Amino acid sequence: QVQLVESGGGLVQAGGSLRLSCAASGRTFSRYAMGWFRQAPGKEREFVAAISRSGGSTYYADSVKGRFTISRDSAKNTVYLQMNSLKPEDTAVYYCAATSTTYSANYYYTAAQYDYWGQGTQVTVSS
Repeated sequence: QVQLVESGGGLVQAGGSLRLSCAASGRTFSRYAMGWFRQAPGKEREFVAAISRSGGSTYYADSVKGRFTISRDSAKNTVYLQMNSLKPEDTAVYYCAATSTTYSANYYYTAAQYDYWGQGTQVTVSS
């Protein structure tokens, strides 16, 4: 089993920044594409960003494009989500996820394609 642990969430004012981290267990980190999803109370879990196994390709939801940046550090077995220009509508629990099945770009956007999930970290953006 791959274990994922998110950190870096918190309370921030609109326009501020946060960097989320997701630490993965084991030596197989490079075998997995990684994604970030978020879920607000009463809302469906939605795609935020994803990164390929090599880190060479990234994918973003339209709502965060230009504001968020996903990256990964293979030496640290960690994926990051740098969030800038935060808005109140970004408030949600953010989840890190991993998948070994990415046969096309469309797979990155779909929660059902991910095999492993972290516990989530709360991000609250105040107005």
